[in-house]
Amino acid sequence: MRSMLALVTVLLVSPGPWAADPAQHAARADHGFADVERWAKEFEPPGRSEWQKPAVVVGVLTVEPGQTVADLGAGTGYFTKILSVEVGTTGKVYAVDVEPRMLDYIRGRDDLLPNVVTIEAAPDDPKLPAGQIDLVTVVNTWHHISDRVAYLGQLRRALSREGRVAIIDWRKGEIPFGPPPEMRLGRDEVVAEFERAGWRLVTESVALPYQYFLVFYPPAS
Repeated sequence: MRSMLALVTVLLVSPGPWAADPAQHAARADHGFADVERWAKEFEPPGRSEWQKPAVVVGVLTVEPGQTVADLGAGTGYFTKILSVEVGTTGKVYAVDVEPRMLDYIRGRDDLLPNVVTIEAAPDDPKLPAGQIDLVTVVNTWHHISDRVAYLGQLRRALSREGRVAIIDWRKGEIPFGPPPEMRLGRDEVVAEFERAGWRLVTESVALPYQYFLVFYPPAS
C-alpha cells in the first residue's frame, strides 16, 4: 500500500501512458519524482500525439487567444505547452501541480511562451485565483483526487462567468494504456459526481480512443 505521503505527491500529477500491467503500475506508483527526466519520457513518449490528439482536444474546447486556462495536474507540461500556444501572448496558462519537481521541470522548458505561470497546489486546493479561469483542463488526473465533489467547489470559485471544466481520463475496459482497471473512474461515475455537485455536462467527445472527454459548466450563481 502506498503511504499517505506518496499519495499526496501523485494526486495532481498528470500520468502518462502507464503500463497496462498492474504489477508494473504498482511498482511505479510508490516512488517520488526526483528523476523528472525519466518521467518526461513516460509522460511524453514519441507516439502520444497519435492517440492523445491534442489538436482535436483544443478544437473541441475552442481555446482562443486571450483566454486564461488552468492545466490541472500539469505534470511535465504536455498540455501546458499546447495551451500556451493557443491562448497566445494575450492569454495566460496556469500550470498546476502538487509536485514541485514537476513545476521546476516546466519552468525549465525552453518551448513555452512567457504566458505560463506555475502554481504549487495542495491536495485539496488548486490555489487558483478566484473568478479568473475560463477553462480548467484535467487530463489523466481526476481519478487521483480524493474528495472530488468537494474539490469541485474549489474549481467553481476559480472560474470566470463563462468558465468550464474539461475532464479527460482513462476509459474502463481493455486499453493498452492507463492504470489498472480498479484505479480508473468510469465515464458515468464522473458524470454522476459532477451532477451531484450541481454541474451539468455540456459537451462530450468520443474522438479519443483510450479516454473519455467531458466538458462541464458549474451551477448557476
